[in-house]
Amino acid sequence: MNQIIAFQGVPGAYSDLACRHAYPGWTTLPCPSFEAAMAAVRDGRADLAMLPCENSLAGRVPDIHRLLPESGLSVIGEHFERVEHCLLARPGAKLEGIRRAHSHPMALGQVLKVIKELSLTPVIQADTAGAAEIIAREGTLEDAAVASELAAEVYGLEILRRNVEDASHNTTRFYVMTRERKLPPPQEVPHPVTTFVFRVRNMPAALYKALGGFATNGVNMTKLESYMLDGAFTATQFLCDVDGHPDEPGLFRALEELRYFSRELRVLGTYPASPFRLAHEGR
Repeated sequence: MNQIIAFQGVPGAYSDLACRHAYPGWTTLPCPSFEAAMAAVRDGRADLAMLPCENSLAGRVPDIHRLLPESGLSVIGEHFERVEHCLLARPGAKLEGIRRAHSHPMALGQVLKVIKELSLTPVIQADTAGAAEIIAREGTLEDAAVASELAAEVYGLEILRRNVEDASHNTTRFYVMTRERKLPPPQEVPHPVTTFVFRVRNMPAALYKALGGFATNGVNMTKLESYMLDGAFTATQFLCDVDGHPDEPGLFRALEELRYFSRELRVLGTYPASPFRLAHEGR
């Protein structure tokens, strides 16, 4: 049976590459938005969705935090994808003849050294793979795209230079989402990570008290981010990643204490820590 994984973007995007690396042999399904990728899973057109949540250089990915709690999906995994930018151009183009670099603003901000070295004019496009598609369709021999090796393959472009990113640690983390809402038992989740959202009660020191249980129960919190709900400064929701399974005594007690001081608490999923995470713990 053919298995399908959805992502936001066009073929050749870094999310497409992440899908292929994490689930080799699966069919990737391009979607125009994060909402569309989630809907593809809910509607049964895809088995999973690969959604970026944060980047080591740029920080969190906008909108994902807002969309996750209402998606109706669960997090069943994480994937870390190393971002390796390439300078792509039409066949016949020469590096010394390139005058313009097309890409997503975030990608252009990550290749400032090569832009300066080659005296390129940055040209903003909607995404990296979309820039490659534009160059292939209507670019001149003076235009290049900053995109992935996969984008070069998909759109028939030549790689003029590899690894043009300024930082070698440029990595994007993804959540893997599914329709299944069942919490797996602890014995089925090696090195578990749990993702959840909560809103604290409107009372003095509520956040301090809500998080105290994680310290007293020895639970390691690896991510805590706040964001506004519906543009209201007083309606703040928090997204957290912690080590452990909700059925383990320490995390169970910590979540019970958090629930007492919270207006709302929702566990979005428990899943095995990525090998990348385990290899970089303590660094």
